[in-house]
Amino acid sequence: MPRPRKPESPFRYFNSSPEVIRLVVMMYVRFPLSLRNVEDLLFERGIDICHETVRLWWNRFGPLFAGDIRRQRVSRMRGFRHWRWHLDEMYVKLNGEMVYLWRAV
Repeated sequence: MPRPRKPESPFRYFNSSPEVIRLVVMMYVRFPLSLRNVEDLLFERGIDICHETVRLWWNRFGPLFAGDIRRQRVSRMRGFRHWRWHLDEMYVKLNGEMVYLWRAV
């Protein structure tokens, strides 16, 4: 009987640790920093990477981290007894024309 295979890590081909990759991507996404600003901040912490590496990691791991955050947020919200969505609707005048806007809360 074959053993069940463990899902392969998305970090398996990278020399940096997953913690550093997550820190770099979260710094770039969370704060209004440019790629070179993230590079400079990490250099002050002793991590020497290129701004193109920040861009590569953001493109590769950004959707992965966003999906994890989204799943955690939904699972926390379902823990509440009265978990439901509300729809906020309004009309706004844009360029002299009334426009209907809505958002889910």
